Amino acid sequence: ARRPRWPMIVLKTPKGWTGPKVVDGEQVEGTYRAHQVPLSAPRTNPEHLAILERWMRSYRPEELFDETGRLRPELAELAPRGERRMGANPHANGGVLLRDLRLPDFRRYAVQLPAPGAVDAEDTKVLGGFLRDVMRENADRRNFRMFGPDETASNRLTAVFEATDKQWLAGIVPGDDHLAPEGRVIEVLSEHQCEGWLEGYVLTGRHGLFNCYEAFVHIIDSMFNQHAKWLDVTRHIAWRRPIASLNILLSSHVWRQDHNGFTHQDPGFIDLVMNKKAEITRVYLPPDANCLLSVMDHC
Repeated sequence: ARRPRWPMIVLKTPKGWTGPKVVDGEQVEGTYRAHQVPLSAPRTNPEHLAILERWMRSYRPEELFDETGRLRPELAELAPRGERRMGANPHANGGVLLRDLRLPDFRRYAVQLPAPGAVDAEDTKVLGGFLRDVMRENADRRNFRMFGPDETASNRLTAVFEATDKQWLAGIVPGDDHLAPEGRVIEVLSEHQCEGWLEGYVLTGRHGLFNCYEAFVHIIDSMFNQHAKWLDVTRHIAWRRPIASLNILLSSHVWRQDHNGFTHQDPGFIDLVMNKKAEITRVYLPPDANCLLSVMDHC
């Protein structure tokens, strides 16, 4: 009863549907051949050209355009206007909706040092208190989330559960901790999903943090690359407003291993990030808890 019954329509169609069914005696529609260009030589092969013409005419362009090639007025009238257009929808231009996070003074969470090296502290455990209060101070705006592949606890960020829960809409069994239909933390053991969620969240005008073990963040290399390309292109488009940063916190890194060792050592994701332009990416390597607090406040 607590799980929304969101509607879903699943449309299953043959691959290459409405295109040429057979080319050069080979089945195209519904096969792997429909993935690429189905007609390789319409300029030099009359048979290919004839198939291409039949294919294009199957869409009945004479019903869509007048003799001058203009879209017919009665069809043009069907186009949505204003923010109902896909490209003008504010959720497709997240910077329009972006609101600054309310941030507590990170200095309040700093480890007090009577002398250099005099105090031991877990950096991410200290950070957890700061993130907990970020959750609290932005609870009414509902514009900050944390994502992770089931590693919030192992990354010592559990202080956030003093302010929120892990959002979970399926069954809850005895022994489950901090699961609720509403929460600002989303965990699932899939780095792809976590990265995709974070990208979608910041693209639609919110703020977020993805925490992940350094050795396993490579799983989202190509996703990160595509987001970086998008940022590079869109910063030259005047009407597109800037969005919040895609924040990735790497843990269990190559220089600091507790019990995992060699299997969890791979700093290569940093190499990937540093291949990008400085206008697109930044890499921070905070050496202690207080520096981590400052970096997170900045990001």
